[in-house]
Amino acid sequence: MDYGDKLFWLSVVIQRKYAEVCAEFDLTPAQATLLCAVRNEPRRMADLAASLGMTKNALSQLVDRTARRELVGRASSAQDRRVVMLSATPTGKVLGEAVYAEVAKRLPEIARNLDADDQRDFERVATAIVDTSDLSPPASNQRVTP
Repeated sequence: MDYGDKLFWLSVVIQRKYAEVCAEFDLTPAQATLLCAVRNEPRRMADLAASLGMTKNALSQLVDRTARRELVGRASSAQDRRVVMLSATPTGKVLGEAVYAEVAKRLPEIARNLDADDQRDFERVATAIVDTSDLSPPASNQRVTP
């Protein structure tokens, strides 16, 4: 297997572990990701779609399914009523925090078979990749056009 193959299979290992944790909370991985993204503060739907790499339509459908479980809610922005904000309900916030904590605790298990030095190297490299990746949403002060 070449390097690209190894990265592909690493992503599968990570996704499987994440899905396992999500299932324990009766959430799909997409629902869990959404809850984790809004657990601390409301987010603009457009920014959320960009951050999560989803179309606005796909995000809207995900939000609809998650809102039916009373875990998230939509509201118009106080600054611009055309902007839709998404936030966790009190129940969604508690669930989002619990999922996030469990993922943070258990995802490192994927490196459990590495020796201590390799685990530290893996943590360092994973941190560097995330820190140098553009995971931020577009600037939220951009004007929204109708």
